[in-house]
Amino acid sequence: MAQDPSHPQPISSFVAFGLRAEVERIAPGLHVVATPIGNLRDITLRALATLAAADAVVAEDTRVSRNLLAHYGIATPLVAYHEHNAAVMRPILLARLQKGESLALISDAGTPLVSDPGYKLVTEALALGLPVTSAPGPSAVLAALVVAGLPTDRFFFEGFLPSKSGARRARIAELASIPGTLVFFESPRRLAETLVDLAAVLGAREAAVARELTKHFESVRRGALDQLAADYERDGPPKGEIVLLVAPPGEEAPALAGPALDDRIRAALQKFSLKDAASIVAAETGQPRRTIYARALELSSEDKRE
Repeated sequence: MAQDPSHPQPISSFVAFGLRAEVERIAPGLHVVATPIGNLRDITLRALATLAAADAVVAEDTRVSRNLLAHYGIATPLVAYHEHNAAVMRPILLARLQKGESLALISDAGTPLVSDPGYKLVTEALALGLPVTSAPGPSAVLAALVVAGLPTDRFFFEGFLPSKSGARRARIAELASIPGTLVFFESPRRLAETLVDLAAVLGAREAAVARELTKHFESVRRGALDQLAADYERDGPPKGEIVLLVAPPGEEAPALAGPALDDRIRAALQKFSLKDAASIVAAETGQPRRTIYARALELSSEDKRE
């Protein structure tokens, strides 16, 4: 008996809860698929079906992704796509999409395009009129936000701050007035010094350090920035993946003026460039950056004449 072509037959499968599920072919195009950030059980059924049915899984690190696919009995071929080969691989992947293939894009963990090279692939696929769809799921940003105990109605994801203290403080100063919770990624070895810089620029705001989210040793440490900085300086770098969150600005402190403000500006000028010092002091005092910059320029000129 001939098969009805309007009802495609299952072409692949995955295994979950000890049961094998067959899946049908998915539509051509680029499928952006969220994967677990630590706990493999956090993957969605739709994500599993997409990974199993795709012509290829485009992965940031095939070694990491191979473990995920093997865990769920998925045999789809893997293709490496990362910052080191993106320029070469992107045209190849786009050509495959133009031929009508279905590609599943994943990152090492969580939702793709957040701190990974998938953005350019998506934008170029869209520019060519190719379909791009999302299979949503885990996100370290949202997982950390909902357990931090900080305001969730508004938040700003910054990603990684600069690695050097001067540039880091200058960037923190630019973020200081954002009326929402700030969310950062940070490496364990830089966590203490980043907390010190955040405290220096933002004051004693409440913050949270979320570590190893969804994993066996998950922990969330909460407290004021200066206290957290002291804790991690004393205890040393933690192990695992870190998400750092900082509360929005509270009520403004009384504005500094006169000699007190000049002392603050001079202290900043001893450590940073004029531009960075102005940004940092403006963030610390809540005063307009233009005003602080003009005064810093005056003080710098005066000190050179003395």
